[in-house]
Amino acid sequence: MKRLSLPSIDSDRGLTRYYREIWAFPVLKPEEEYMLAVRWTEDGDTEAAHRLVTSHLRLVAKIASGYRGYGLPMADLIAEGNIGLMKAVKKFEPQRGFRLATYAMWWIRAAITEYVLRSWSMVKLGTLAAQKKLFFSLGRIKRELSILSDGPINDEQAEKVADALNVSPQDVIDMDRRLGFPDVSLNAPRNREDSEGAEFMDTLVDEAPSPEAIAATVEEGKLRRELLARALETLPERERHILTERQLSEQPKTLEELGSVYGISRERVRQLEVRAFDRVKKAVEKLALMPVPAAA
Repeated sequence: MKRLSLPSIDSDRGLTRYYREIWAFPVLKPEEEYMLAVRWTEDGDTEAAHRLVTSHLRLVAKIASGYRGYGLPMADLIAEGNIGLMKAVKKFEPQRGFRLATYAMWWIRAAITEYVLRSWSMVKLGTLAAQKKLFFSLGRIKRELSILSDGPINDEQAEKVADALNVSPQDVIDMDRRLGFPDVSLNAPRNREDSEGAEFMDTLVDEAPSPEAIAATVEEGKLRRELLARALETLPERERHILTERQLSEQPKTLEELGSVYGISRERVRQLEVRAFDRVKKAVEKLALMPVPAAA
């Protein structure tokens, strides 16, 4: 994607000004967002991409605020989230029927999470070889120097290890603190006094959907398909064909291809597609409110 001009945020001190700027960008209506996305994905319209990005900057700020607890600068969190947003816009496929915000949330969170992990990782990929050597050799060097204390390493001991590994004493102290947190088995008891023998494993939550949720999702999908099929029947033949080829086909046709079929311009095809999409949406909403006929 061509580099876009976005509101700048130099540090946390400029957050108020930044928030004021991004909240000035209007939220896009569904049909407007769709048309901009089509212009970007099919025509490479960078102005359309810019509007898609700026209209979702407030979403990035909201998601980034959830990562404040890691002690990292809010300005950096937002900057990383904005990178994720731009990647989402670049890969967004409006024909799939999802809103950009739904799709972009994953990319934004992924970008911020990766930044947090890079910042908090015990051994950061791409850092000096000495840091990695310290990580893998600290325990061995302590044993060789007879530093067998269970407590944190002291300044004198850190100096000895630093000389042996050619790193700074502070690096030794920091790494020793990080490695001082022992691993805990998931089968270890949470509390020695717990008569029921509850383990750490018992606190883990299975995030997979339940059989009931899966069945409900299947039924909902079946109902949506039925409503869509009935709604499509209400469209004129040309609009139904355009909408089907543009949004429901595994290999969507371009505006030019459909324009040549009907002898009309690309813009006219786009207008018919938007109108058909709006009609189908209203028809689905109307059908969804109708009572379900009783079984015979």
